Amino acid sequence: IDGVLTSGIITETEAYAGIKDKASHAYGGKLTPRNKVMYKEGGYAYVYLCYGIHYLFNVVTNEKNIPDAVLIRSIEPFHGKYMMEERLKSKKMKAYPIVGPGKVTVALGISLIHNGLSLFKPPLYIADVGIQIEENQIITTTRIGIDYAEEDALLPYRFLLKKEA
Repeated sequence: IDGVLTSGIITETEAYAGIKDKASHAYGGKLTPRNKVMYKEGGYAYVYLCYGIHYLFNVVTNEKNIPDAVLIRSIEPFHGKYMMEERLKSKKMKAYPIVGPGKVTVALGISLIHNGLSLFKPPLYIADVGIQIEENQIITTTRIGIDYAEEDALLPYRFLLKKEA
């Protein structure tokens, strides 16, 4: 993006289970111009503006017409760290990973123009770089900031990569 390769290892995600999940934009089968990309088959970017402030990047994950998605909440920089620092207006990032879905999109240069793009080819794609993650390296917990979702706020749909000691 902007002629510079930036990338990161995904270190935190939150899952949204489509029509049955009160926290999902597609809850109850809701279909709007904003969330229509969620109804595509897996492998598309769902990018939207949250609270009129932050772009959030999600990966559509299921079959066509099953609107499940995963929010990318944090990354460990892999390529383009200096560009990420510039985009985040940070002279030197104090800590890694980059935590917060709004910061992730800023660091990677993701915006609404990327909504609906296939994640199988540039300019925005997910690649297997051969990093092996064992199940015991993953922490499962509840999602953040979705109290409005009532009992669905307690679902164990947030996944974090354990930090090395």
